[in-house]
Amino acid sequence: MLQFDPLDGALLVDKPVGCTSHDVVDRIRRKFGIKKVGHCGTLDPNATGLLIIVLGRGTKLSEKLMSDDKVYEGDIKFGETTDSYDADGEVTATAPVPPLTLEQLNDATSTFIGDLQQIPPMVSAKKQGGVPLYKLARKGVTVEREPRLVHIYNFRCTEYHEPIGKFRVACTKGTYVRSLAHDLGVKLGSGAHLATLRRVTSGKWDVADALPLDAILALSLTELEKRVIPFLQLAR
Repeated sequence: MLQFDPLDGALLVDKPVGCTSHDVVDRIRRKFGIKKVGHCGTLDPNATGLLIIVLGRGTKLSEKLMSDDKVYEGDIKFGETTDSYDADGEVTATAPVPPLTLEQLNDATSTFIGDLQQIPPMVSAKKQGGVPLYKLARKGVTVEREPRLVHIYNFRCTEYHEPIGKFRVACTKGTYVRSLAHDLGVKLGSGAHLATLRRVTSGKWDVADALPLDAILALSLTELEKRVIPFLQLAR
């Protein structure tokens, strides 16, 4: 029977703002001296929330875990369009925000529910010809991008205080939430961009069960082992 190490599995990390998903992997690898460490689903540096970190033999389950559906929450700012579709980008256009009720906003968000062909933003890590799109965008190059099929299960604004709308979206893997924010702004005629983003679930895993990165890095190796979701539990 295959024997597993206590560190063969996954950690649920609540990623802080300002670091990349790879930074999280690197810091855990160096702190605990674990050779094989990976993550399941990139979060942009300014996004927070659930990042599943796989360790040891758990890295063999990366594709399975990445394929799970996701739920995100965050803020959309109306009246400003950016080149990256989020707050990291340069403002490319501004427009007055029309008077909007929460009901009117949700009438608009409901039109995105179902199968959706999304075109990746130019400022994204999606590769074309082996080159990340954001590297081309930095050179002022814009290329045709192949749309990809995603599915939006639910997309609703939960609060609205002009010009900020709080939202929650449930979607398949690979969905660009910032593209949803951008396209919603186009639909409403004001433009918009994603102001904040937080991943709250991935498959059956919830950010409520995650530890902040700093708290994980403060653990001893024995304490870390107690936080690891075992390989066989992940594989179910």
